[in-house]
Amino acid sequence: MSLFKPTGFLTCLVLVASLFLGLSESSTPARAGGSPGDFDFYVLALSWSPTYCASRGRNADPLQCRATKPFRFIVHGLWPQYERGYPDFCRSRQDGLDRGTVNDMLDIMPSRSLVAHQWRKHGSCSGLDADEYFDMTRRAFEKIRIPAPFQSLDRTGRIAPDAVEKAFRISNPGLRDAAMAVTCSNGTLQEVRICLDKDLNFRGCRAVDRSGCRAGKISVPSPAR
Repeated sequence: MSLFKPTGFLTCLVLVASLFLGLSESSTPARAGGSPGDFDFYVLALSWSPTYCASRGRNADPLQCRATKPFRFIVHGLWPQYERGYPDFCRSRQDGLDRGTVNDMLDIMPSRSLVAHQWRKHGSCSGLDADEYFDMTRRAFEKIRIPAPFQSLDRTGRIAPDAVEKAFRISNPGLRDAAMAVTCSNGTLQEVRICLDKDLNFRGCRAVDRSGCRAGKISVPSPAR
């Protein structure tokens, strides 16, 4: 049984939800002059790729949006955070990335420009070198179990943001509502943001949690086929 109510269908298929369940970054402001390694925790931002592809149309990154096997949740980034706000574009000895480092991330971050931007804006504040930062990013992603309905969704549906959180919570023991937020844009699922300490354990994050989507129901676009 599906978590989602398919658009245009009169029959409600969201019983399981009641039981189990273009890209923006954190709504809290950045702080100028961040020092690498000086932060409180990470946010792992998982973007629903079909939303990006649908919103950008012909301007979408072809590597991400014209893949033979459509992407679903991808890594937007692993973001160092303060309890309120976040550092960005920190001074780093390593400004650029080598091709191998970028290519190694394309299975979970399917855009070369995205990988490069995330290093410049966020990775530079981690206190890690680029290879260490992207290794940390992959380990954070692999820690998260994506709920089964999002792995098999084949039609556009609608769901409550709270139901999305509940699905992630049940699929990931130890994850609590106060350690994540679901974001939306124009009534459509955008991201699931999960807070992790520096050892990649789940941890609460009040400011991130409060920034979540306020809509009653949001659309979840299906992957292109």
